[in-house]
Amino acid sequence: MEIILLQEVDKLGDKHEIVNVKPGYARNYLIPKGFALIANNSNRKRLDELKRIETAKEAKLKDHYQEIADKLKEITLKVGAKAGTSGKIFGSVTNVQIAQLLKEEHGIEVERRKIVLTEEVKELGTYKAKLNLHPEVSSEVDFEVVQE
Repeated sequence: MEIILLQEVDKLGDKHEIVNVKPGYARNYLIPKGFALIANNSNRKRLDELKRIETAKEAKLKDHYQEIADKLKEITLKVGAKAGTSGKIFGSVTNVQIAQLLKEEHGIEVERRKIVLTEEVKELGTYKAKLNLHPEVSSEVDFEVVQE
């Protein structure tokens, strides 16, 4: 069964993409949850209109995300963590902590799913996190893990 995705669905496709799925998955999960529409002729025409409107919105958002990306290049976050004497921290630093620090300290709200840690953070030191703000705009933010 062909459906039109109304939002990004993990391991299935991106927003406004037409994909084939099993009929039960579409009827029982995707369509009732509002994630998809059946890909008939009228909905395909509606998809063209949705894409046009979405493109206009994305152009405005791209400028906003570019401003945020420029601010993030100048920021260095300090993440407090409990650590042992050898410098290894108990647990690890996650993208959720980075998102909270950005919001609390700098007033920049970024979804945690858009923050990608390039390596596991298990020791004290400096690291980089990549932020995928928009399909065309990404940035990196430096953060330092310090002893609490």
